Amino acid sequence: MIWDTIANIPLPQLMAFIAGGLVLNFAPGQDVFFSSACGIQGGPRAGALAGFGVGLGVLFHLTLATVGLGAIVAAHPEALRAIKYIGAAYLLWLAWKSWAAGPVEPEARGSRRPWNIIRRGALSNILNPKPVLFLLAFLPQFTSPAYGPIWQQILGLGLIFAFTGTLVTMGYGIVAGYAGQMLGRRLGLVNKIAAVMFAALAVRLVVK
Repeated sequence: MIWDTIANIPLPQLMAFIAGGLVLNFAPGQDVFFSSACGIQGGPRAGALAGFGVGLGVLFHLTLATVGLGAIVAAHPEALRAIKYIGAAYLLWLAWKSWAAGPVEPEARGSRRPWNIIRRGALSNILNPKPVLFLLAFLPQFTSPAYGPIWQQILGLGLIFAFTGTLVTMGYGIVAGYAGQMLGRRLGLVNKIAAVMFAALAVRLVVK
């Protein structure tokens, strides 16, 4: 069904969509910085799990865009502002926790529960209203009634974008995790760096 509809999209147009999506995925944004902060703080595994969680958050926004709820949210600025402030408060809370945390020995870096890291990644994305606005603006450019039901095209293209974006974000988190290991936890620098990154994300979410 969905993939049969996607197969109707001309290959050059589909490849242009994938290429454009990858360019956007590799451009550092909130998701990349979040997974990188988690990687610096918790190691490569934590960075990968945070990136995976972010990908789950993208699926939430894709669902909204597919059923049309995203357009309703986009039409009500007060709802967007409320989501922004909630998301910023969540990031500031993570920043405070990271700043207040003491140095952790390297062997304890992988002890965090995977689900907690995934949940944090998903929430960081869900509480950011920008992804659904982006999906509503980006995906329809590559659709046409001639290819099949529009909602199936939105969903299929969105799943492709979410998949490539998740892989890229996980990659950033893994690289940042190895960088965090090189910095060394005994100096207590890693938590401070992660805290600054989380706080900067909160400011960026509200200001932009």
